[in-house]
Amino acid sequence: MVDDTGDFSYNKSAREASGMEHDIGSKIKAARLEKKLTQEQVAELLGVSRQTISNWENEKSYPDIISVIKMSECYDVSLDYLLKGEQKMKTYYDYLEESTNVVKSNANRNKIITILSYLLIWAFAMIVFWFFTSGSDAMGYSLMFLWIILPVTTFIVSVVIGKNNFWGKGKWAFTLFFGVMYMLAEYGTFKMANNITFNKLNAPEFGMIVAGAIISAIGMLLGSLCNRKRHNLNKEE
Repeated sequence: MVDDTGDFSYNKSAREASGMEHDIGSKIKAARLEKKLTQEQVAELLGVSRQTISNWENEKSYPDIISVIKMSECYDVSLDYLLKGEQKMKTYYDYLEESTNVVKSNANRNKIITILSYLLIWAFAMIVFWFFTSGSDAMGYSLMFLWIILPVTTFIVSVVIGKNNFWGKGKWAFTLFFGVMYMLAEYGTFKMANNITFNKLNAPEFGMIVAGAIISAIGMLLGSLCNRKRHNLNKEE
């Protein structure tokens, strides 16, 4: 069970009944004492409360994997020492797996929300053109949606993708996606209206793909730089 602090709590009697003993608490306590650090000092270094450190050492709850890594660096001990030993610590490894699955689930949800947000704004632009724009409003629509709202949305969404490193290196493929969507926004409005009015088929403006892709690439690059800066700051801490 995960408590309000994000630690993994478990029932001690159930642990004893299962015949499994866990020694990560005693290991991190021994490592702390070896470095002559107080719980308050470690709590400040890890950005948690002193009570959380106490709970970890007394095995009332488990630290997450990031905290374990930070403690291994703080105490100058290896991860193997903290995570491996004669006991298997199966419950703790189950917790790490659960934590990883939660992180992955949240990341996938955020990816979906990010892309859906863009698609909703794109669809809204199409709806406004076909249902709420007259001939006299065409210039205003073009300025508002094609030259301001959609480019800004593309840029912001790309920054979010880059900052969170969604899809890893594969994120750069989305620059082409945004480029194509930008072209379709223009083709699905003005070009399509022209096709219908004059009963002819006009080719898309393929240059719009390049424009949209460039806007997206700049946003992703900026987001990626922010992501790298954040990781460097975490390493320094």
